[in-house]
Amino acid sequence: MSIESSAGRAFAPGHITGFFEMHDDPDPRRKGSTGCGVVIDGGIDTIVTRGVGKTEVYLDGASVKADTTCSLIEQLVDFPVHVNCTSSIPIGCGFGASAAGSLSTAYALNDAFSLGLTSNQLVEAVHIAEVSNGSGMGDVEGQYFGGVPIRKVPGCPPYGVLDRVPSPSFEVHCIVLGELSTGSVLNDAGLMRDINSAGRSALRSLLARPTVTNFMEISKQFTLKCGLASDRVMDAIEAVGAAGGMASQAMLGDTVFACSVEETKKDVFDALSTFAEVTTYNVTSCYEHPVKF
Repeated sequence: MSIESSAGRAFAPGHITGFFEMHDDPDPRRKGSTGCGVVIDGGIDTIVTRGVGKTEVYLDGASVKADTTCSLIEQLVDFPVHVNCTSSIPIGCGFGASAAGSLSTAYALNDAFSLGLTSNQLVEAVHIAEVSNGSGMGDVEGQYFGGVPIRKVPGCPPYGVLDRVPSPSFEVHCIVLGELSTGSVLNDAGLMRDINSAGRSALRSLLARPTVTNFMEISKQFTLKCGLASDRVMDAIEAVGAAGGMASQAMLGDTVFACSVEETKKDVFDALSTFAEVTTYNVTSCYEHPVKF
């Protein structure tokens, strides 16, 4: 197949961060964050073809600037491409959409134009694009790893170190109440000192007891300590708790994510529904239950 007629398609999942700590470094490959989140089955599906004149990126049919994705493209190819992304997650609301768009684009480019790159090389390129543009500091590693990833050491492979919270598959229910600018938070030095202190403590607590229940409780305490949540976010978190579930704020977004045991699932869903439309995603298991005979 000629390069002019090549097309590639790939999907990358969303990632919701429960808590984090930022780590600066002059080497962008080592710069990033530690923390924990959940990888969901919603994300961004991308089709890439050879472009004409200049690179163009479309999201759900509309032309977008997509600085991070364009930076990623410039690292991988030296000709214009046409990128068509379709999203099943909200944009700019704490679902890791920037990283998902860039990661799916990287895999699609590799497929379309036979770049011959490994997954680690593609993740490195996306990571560099993310940290250089200030659009994310660790989502791509989590998306690549899957499940409930714990980012223990910052950076992309081979520098970053990840682990997982062992868990069967489960659902998370999400409501979006607005947008929160990642850049406005990351560029506030005083706020970041408080966030980093809280994130460091949260990671220690999770590693001492790595369960989904503990992750949700630690994420909630992180939300309370950082003071990033709007009044409506806090009200929704409290309503989920009263309904027998667990909830926290998606970092960084004006978004609440929640989960519960099966017995309180409907009550939790109904509690969230009083604030906004609820979207439910699946978090994939990192292990399979044994078959019972």
